[in-house]
Amino acid sequence: MSGNITVVEHPLVQHKLTLLRRKQASTAEFRKLLWEIGLFLGYEAMSDLPLGRVPIETPVSTMEAPVIYGKKLAFISVLRAGDGLLAPMLELAPSARVGQIGLSRNEITLKPEKYYFKTPGNLDQRRTIVLDPMLATGNSAAYAIDEIKKAGARDLKFVCLLAAPAGVETFTKAHPDVPVVTAAIDYSLDDHGYIVPGLGDAGDRLFGTKKA
Repeated sequence: MSGNITVVEHPLVQHKLTLLRRKQASTAEFRKLLWEIGLFLGYEAMSDLPLGRVPIETPVSTMEAPVIYGKKLAFISVLRAGDGLLAPMLELAPSARVGQIGLSRNEITLKPEKYYFKTPGNLDQRRTIVLDPMLATGNSAAYAIDEIKKAGARDLKFVCLLAAPAGVETFTKAHPDVPVVTAAIDYSLDDHGYIVPGLGDAGDRLFGTKKA
């Protein structure tokens, strides 16, 4: 962990990430591996959830047992690739509330613009985890967090599969209060804003829309 960035270095995560990065990985393989890695990222992102205690009865005796305390979680997917991380998060916390934010780039200003935004209520009372596989330039991620904060979120984390140093710098300058959980921080960005060595366009690979 460096500053507010946690890199999940578990051997299984790093092994599965290598398999997922490969150019020859099929759409089905990509989806499966992203789901598996997403479980590990989710475990890390939710490792500090508050716990309370409730009385229960086991087959042997009664006890005060720990349970997650407070309002249900909120997961907010940055469309469209963020939906690839949403399924494993819901596997871990099936009662979580779900929101989505859709962003596109203005071709004149080159800045992100919101085209869709729907969030659960009472975000100010929930742990809100924002999902987007790639933290490349960091501009879209920072903008998404801006909008989610305006909707009331106060307790936020950002989960991504890969990050670039430039994206980490941009994001942490804009939102130093929002921890980031990722599987790797790669070397750089290319001239098109792709993470290097990266894995290409996560959305295209997830949904099978990449060019042949």
